[in-house]
Amino acid sequence: MKGSPPRAGPLAGLRVCDLSTVLAGPYCTMLLGDLGADVIKVEPPDGDPTRRYGPPYAGTPEPGVRYAQGDPRGNPGYQGESGYFLSVNRNKRGVVIDLGTASGRAALTSILRGSDVLVENFRAGGLDRLGFDDARLAQIDARLIHLAITGYGTTGPDAAKPGFDLIIQAASGLMSITGQPDDEGGRPTKVGVAVTDIATGMFGAVAILAALRARDGVPGVPGTGRGQRIDISLLESTVAWLINQAANHLIGGLVPGRMGDRHPNITPYETFRTADGELAVAVGSERIWARFCAALGLDELVADARFATNSDRVVERESLRAIVERRFAQRGSSDWLVELARAEVPCSPVRDMAAVFADPQVLAREMIIPVDHPTAGQIQLTGLPFKLAATPGAIHRPPPLLGEHTREVLAERGQPDAGEGEASLEAG
Repeated sequence: MKGSPPRAGPLAGLRVCDLSTVLAGPYCTMLLGDLGADVIKVEPPDGDPTRRYGPPYAGTPEPGVRYAQGDPRGNPGYQGESGYFLSVNRNKRGVVIDLGTASGRAALTSILRGSDVLVENFRAGGLDRLGFDDARLAQIDARLIHLAITGYGTTGPDAAKPGFDLIIQAASGLMSITGQPDDEGGRPTKVGVAVTDIATGMFGAVAILAALRARDGVPGVPGTGRGQRIDISLLESTVAWLINQAANHLIGGLVPGRMGDRHPNITPYETFRTADGELAVAVGSERIWARFCAALGLDELVADARFATNSDRVVERESLRAIVERRFAQRGSSDWLVELARAEVPCSPVRDMAAVFADPQVLAREMIIPVDHPTAGQIQLTGLPFKLAATPGAIHRPPPLLGEHTREVLAERGQPDAGEGEASLEAG
């Protein structure tokens, strides 16, 4: 971002009102913002809860320093901007509105009028109780697309339950297939990032783009001219994400268990200990199988009837693994990486975060972007995973301070500024 002019992006001109908090909704709207949408992040007076998900914090106040009026570092109890909040809220303008007040609801109405998309994650019926049910939203702007994110969906016996990643990982069955097996001392384990939220955010972004196309049409296919409601939940997104493990049950009648880093339908496709570390290896086809055996000096396995096909190898998984484990243990990781790369066998050492963000490939693909923040100085954020050749996205705004753009946004809509009403609170 530093030194680079803002680029419009393919979604330039799209206006998004983001009432969501924590992760699924903010991740969805960040993707839209990365692609050029004007995202207005509307927060309650105490802010998105993730502002307090730390440490780490950036821009922590320095003891004894007097900060200018309006600088949040001068506020009692301010700890800085949390890394969690910074990770999913770039490319947004920040507004504070108290939806418990009439003036706050009027301010939200002004933002919704003319917006293309609303994203929110109230519990089922929560937005309705504030006076913004589907009928009211259509009255405000019939073209508005409304993405409603819940934990379990808006119907069914669990509709009223709140959604949290850990709980959804358990409820969806994901934890039952994640972790080491019982006979290796394992137990159900959650994935290391909040994948239920991330999956929901990505599915939500796809659904929004589909609804925009349905509304606006394309040459030869006229649009409806109207918005629509999109319901999405953490539970449904994660169940859909089970893919082949779901098929193992629905098609095969199996109840998949935990296999550590092994694959239920392909082998070898796992990690192996070497003389000095651990490597991940993916033997994803019969051609790779032959090259894998040659790289390990185990050519005789190619002719072994027990391992003739992938299906055979899955059946004989344990006996094959014992042979391969013994071989890998004879040399160090660096030696095996050379041999496997020469044989074009997909492989990698198991890296930690420090190694990932020092990796030449990660750096070459601009997956670390320096961003200037108004109180934290220069911070580093992960880059954009999609590179559009003609209309690239960009990081053109740092994550906002609490209420940083309240006056600006409400003034654009002819509403009282932050100092004139209870609708908003300016940062500081």
